[in-house]
Amino acid sequence: MGMAIAARVAAAGHRTVLYERAPQPGGLATWHDFGAFTWDRYYHVILPSDSELIAFIGELGLGGELRWTPTRTGYYVDRNFYSLSTNVDFLRFPPLSLWDKFRLAATILYCARIKDWRRLEQVTVEDWLVRTCGRATFEKFWKPLLLAKLGLNYKRVSAVFIWSYIKRLFSARDATAQKEHLGYVAGGYRRVFREVESKIRAAGGEIRLRSVVEGVRPSGGRGMEIRVDGASEPFDKVVFTGPTNVLRDTADAALVELPAGGRDVEYLGVVCMAIITRRPFTPYYILNIGDETVPFTGVIGMSTVIDPGQTGGLHLTYLPKYVLSTDPLLGASEQEIRGSFLPALANMYPDLREGDIESVHVNRALKVQPLQVLNYSALVQPARTRHPDFYVVNTAQFVNNTLNNNEVIRNVNRFFRECGRDFEPESRPA
Repeated sequence: MGMAIAARVAAAGHRTVLYERAPQPGGLATWHDFGAFTWDRYYHVILPSDSELIAFIGELGLGGELRWTPTRTGYYVDRNFYSLSTNVDFLRFPPLSLWDKFRLAATILYCARIKDWRRLEQVTVEDWLVRTCGRATFEKFWKPLLLAKLGLNYKRVSAVFIWSYIKRLFSARDATAQKEHLGYVAGGYRRVFREVESKIRAAGGEIRLRSVVEGVRPSGGRGMEIRVDGASEPFDKVVFTGPTNVLRDTADAALVELPAGGRDVEYLGVVCMAIITRRPFTPYYILNIGDETVPFTGVIGMSTVIDPGQTGGLHLTYLPKYVLSTDPLLGASEQEIRGSFLPALANMYPDLREGDIESVHVNRALKVQPLQVLNYSALVQPARTRHPDFYVVNTAQFVNNTLNNNEVIRNVNRFFRECGRDFEPESRPA
């Protein structure tokens, strides 16, 4: 989000500086050196319906580097694997009765057509799903998925959570072929960010890595002052793209309109294990897990999407586990995580031998996506703040969608539609 905004502002002729705490740009979409190859640190795909992200990639000159692949979706429950890639697969899904399947399908179709998300903010996801698809379908299908994704926090989440998930999931479906199609940019997001970085620098902008922003305050009248690594720097305008709790700790209290009493946006964090294997072991891009005993949320077969040439002929699989950002798991050692995840994976896939594994990598992020509790939108700081030169654009503003890079670019585009006049070039250098 910060990279996309910096590129737009720099292209408008302003001297632009982007501060990034990490040693490389990209945030959650950054890359990782897996040894034999480099690819995205966390799993990302592009949907055919991701029009704003695809347009952004085109603006970078990478439209010709998009690759598309038909993929499959699976569900693991009662120690069995089931395909849920087509309508026929749904009809064959044994854990549900024919009536349960009908109500499940009706719920998905109904969900995909809902436009007024605000009324979904008033009801919990459990109450809404039970009302629409019945208690039996909720207990057998939805509840295990919610527990795997959110733990007991699912009881506090609004129906917006499942609505946004279903809406995005089924937009990947090719209605004619009855198949899901997913895409990627050849070279992964490292290639994308190199192009963005090149555009920022070519326009005279700077990217300062390993820079910790310690404070933001008004500079008397117009303009802002940023304290970075113990030193202060003046700017005409500041756009803040970090999490809301960091906003509260960093920005002068007079700048923002955050809820009183410290009731901030809660975030889910993720522990994401990446396994590099010499042979594939899952036919699905995403395997949803309906088993509470499995310590990870799903099995993401990235190599069912990307060409083996992108990964040196090896196969890349992600095992994510989402927890609240305060969960002790995010502070667990790599040895502890491996000791939990790998035996569970071996239990699911007994044919996967230790000799098949080339390497294992554990990454984690504390603030991944907001927890959309009841009346969540009331917690969100809008883009415009109390000061005309300070703006907030972050993932907490995803009040009616799930976290993905298309929504990141959509939010950036919305910001410039609302506030773009503030960044129009003036006759004098800005």
